[in-house]
Amino acid sequence: MSKMSYRDASLAALHEEMRRDPAVWALGEDIADGGVFGQYHGLIEEFGASRIVSTPISESCIMGAAVGAAMVGTRPIVELRFADFALCAMDEMINQAAKARYMFGGQARVPVVIRQPVGMWRSSAAQHSQSLESWYVHVPGLVVLAPGTPADNRGLLKAAIRCDDPVIYMEHKDSWDMTGEVPDDDDEVTPIGVARIDRPGDDVTIVTWSGALQVARQAADAAADKGISAEIVDLRSLWPWDQDAVFGSVEKTGRLLVMHEAVKVCGFGAEIAATVTETMGDALRSPARRLGAPRIPIPYAPPLEDLCRVRVADVMTIFEEMKL
Repeated sequence: MSKMSYRDASLAALHEEMRRDPAVWALGEDIADGGVFGQYHGLIEEFGASRIVSTPISESCIMGAAVGAAMVGTRPIVELRFADFALCAMDEMINQAAKARYMFGGQARVPVVIRQPVGMWRSSAAQHSQSLESWYVHVPGLVVLAPGTPADNRGLLKAAIRCDDPVIYMEHKDSWDMTGEVPDDDDEVTPIGVARIDRPGDDVTIVTWSGALQVARQAADAAADKGISAEIVDLRSLWPWDQDAVFGSVEKTGRLLVMHEAVKVCGFGAEIAATVTETMGDALRSPARRLGAPRIPIPYAPPLEDLCRVRVADVMTIFEEMKL
């Protein structure tokens, strides 16, 4: 194991996969200069301008080019800078990439990775801070991944590049500098659709992903000080999601809290809570609960931005209401 940042872990994945497969290439705004967060730094020196391609400022053009290139046999990695900007390319993602395999009866596939940095970061305000994962989970044909650790940002990105279906790949903007242990094995790939037990516990299950994982860890520490043992399930793959891991944890603890940074209303947490309730409601000692952002645009001012955040205090309030 080596200590590595979330950013460097993704860079390692790109280096490894581009060396392994000459059909892998990347395109997006400013990526030849390293990308807005440095997540492509140094790649052009090794792979050249034909495989690290800086594009005009047109998300629909970038996405359309990638869909066509994927359908003729390459494996593009699309950089859309911010998840908010991806909305300019929704037709290409939803009506083309997601549906091509079905509409052509399996004769065509679109093996494209669509990187969308998500989440609140340094007062980036309403058009640069959204977490829209539930939009994509709703769409048949898309794989949706949200790594919360450096190890998974390497292993899941490698899995996404090797996947034969279009992958929405969401990296939290506030995690780029986060460090953690990453396996030294260049062939280590995180399986799609398999959750990870980040912390074992007996009293309550917290299901989470992406940047909210760090809040869950802090909340579990605070809960431990009060004698509450919280198990954290890092979902990391949102579609397909690991129902067995969640069911197994809830069977043990009898309580479920799903927490995410995205807006709570119609967030993916609602799907998880509903599925658990429908499938194993008798195992619940209290109703399944959710935490997410209020349904408001994300403000610029830091004190107002904080009103949108899921905080440790919010988790502890839920635990009190669960009578833990």
